[in-house]
Amino acid sequence: MAGINQTFVYDITIVLGSSALGGFLAHRLRQPVLLGYLISGLAIGPFGLGKINQIEEIKSLAEIGVAFLLFALGVEFSLAELKRVKDIAIKGSLLQISLTIALVALSTILLGWVETPTKGIFMGAVLSLSSTAVVLKTLTERGEVNTIHGQVMLAILIAQDLALGLMLAVLPALDRPDNLVPALIAATLKAVLFFAGAVAAGYWLIPRLMTTVAKTENSELFLLTVIALCLGVALITASLGLSIEMGAFVAGLTISEIDYSDRALAKMIPLRDTFASLFFASIGMLINPTTLWQNLGVIIGLVALVMLGKAIVVFPIIWQFGYSFKTAIIGSLGLNQIGEFSFVLAALGKRLAFISQEQYELLIGTTAITLVLTPIGMKFSPEIAQKLANIPLIASYLARRQQNRGIFVPETINDHVVVAGYGRVGRVIVRVLSDRGYTVLVIENSEAAVRNLRQQSIPYIFGDADAELVLEKAYLDKAKALAIALPDPSSTRMLLKQALDINPKIDIVVRSHNDSEIDLLTQLGATEAVQPEFEAALEMGRQILNTLGDDNEEVSSVIQEIRTDRYLSVRVFKGMKDKG
Repeated sequence: MAGINQTFVYDITIVLGSSALGGFLAHRLRQPVLLGYLISGLAIGPFGLGKINQIEEIKSLAEIGVAFLLFALGVEFSLAELKRVKDIAIKGSLLQISLTIALVALSTILLGWVETPTKGIFMGAVLSLSSTAVVLKTLTERGEVNTIHGQVMLAILIAQDLALGLMLAVLPALDRPDNLVPALIAATLKAVLFFAGAVAAGYWLIPRLMTTVAKTENSELFLLTVIALCLGVALITASLGLSIEMGAFVAGLTISEIDYSDRALAKMIPLRDTFASLFFASIGMLINPTTLWQNLGVIIGLVALVMLGKAIVVFPIIWQFGYSFKTAIIGSLGLNQIGEFSFVLAALGKRLAFISQEQYELLIGTTAITLVLTPIGMKFSPEIAQKLANIPLIASYLARRQQNRGIFVPETINDHVVVAGYGRVGRVIVRVLSDRGYTVLVIENSEAAVRNLRQQSIPYIFGDADAELVLEKAYLDKAKALAIALPDPSSTRMLLKQALDINPKIDIVVRSHNDSEIDLLTQLGATEAVQPEFEAALEMGRQILNTLGDDNEEVSSVIQEIRTDRYLSVRVFKGMKDKG
């Protein structure tokens, strides 16, 4: 037993060490760190240097990483935000899965890749799933979880995770039509009972449990309770034949609305990141370079076919649900991979003889490559969307579509303030400006937010704030100022440049997403770059000093000096603190 434990510790050390090295190199090369994790898994896996002996144990820990990823998402993804994208989550994902299955089944039968419609349907089910783990990790790294395209992608992915449970129940019955309906009914009943139980627990049980544990003021006990809740609910869904991801996400949702949700999330983040690295490394271990090399042409063709085909399926779905062209492009390029849980379906298909050993190996290789390419595709998707929007034919169509969209901008508007983004930050800005009597024009790409603006009779433009077609309608040349409160850093920078091209003299106040952006945004021409965390700290400092009896004017002078210096003294202190 001691020998086995020692070997296991050795394997964990190798995986974590190589992941740290791979992530570091990827970061230095300005690539997503998860790309480094995947490549490190390939390097140390059985098809690389062969340093790992107990792959199954690593995979078990990797599943915990997925559970923690989805639990953290559930805590951050509140029920209110979930309701905002419920239409595309339910209808859009159902349409995406159905279309993918139908197109893949038809194509594989016509091309002779499968012999029966049953096998074609199975292949379509495998290809219909996308990767929640890879997409979520990439969005988190890029700070885009709360963007419109981020929430749209996650809504579809969460629905896919629920569909996985139904697939695992129904697909084995494809060869036995008499069992198909009972299997579907049983799987649906399990899902309904689970969600009913989760809602009841989230309303009556979990808030009381977390409050009781929090009152002990024992940090370790609180952390253990959070972990047990996450993994316990995930285990329940697994035993019901549903996905582990879905259980962990629902567990996060159940505490997202209680007072201790932020504390639970803060406790989970280090564990989430550690175990997630194991997950991505374990995916890399599945890649067989020999198989890839021997079937290079076929796999390249399959990768191109899958990624292009899924993008073509996803794009019109997002587009037709009322989202902008840019959101639809980014979403389609973010969901065009094959999901990691397709490995589960592929193994099931091989066992049921739906796919051959050769097809299984090709599918594993194709899936692994699409996962590796996903972070790269998501990185360049905003630029791709911009270039596509500038193609004359597409630009002309978008211009006509924009004219037909809901735009409420008086032609006489003048001396107004343009607010880009109507999220939590943008709503406060609009409220402050409106209360002071300023005319406000909001640019927003959320249909729900636009409905709210319409009800309040606030001038608005529906669309992406960094799109030229949208900015042309905002009368920036007549505006007094522009406030950029977008959650997407790349869109923020793009909008800043384009706004100054239209009106070089306009005052622009922009939200900085992190410390390193402050100087960059100022150099690009922003009048002020506001960092929300620093502002919160400054206001807390003001309140404390006032409570201690310090002169209010002196305190205001000190705080204004810090702001004038673009938080430089605070940033220097923070850097010294981090190094120490």
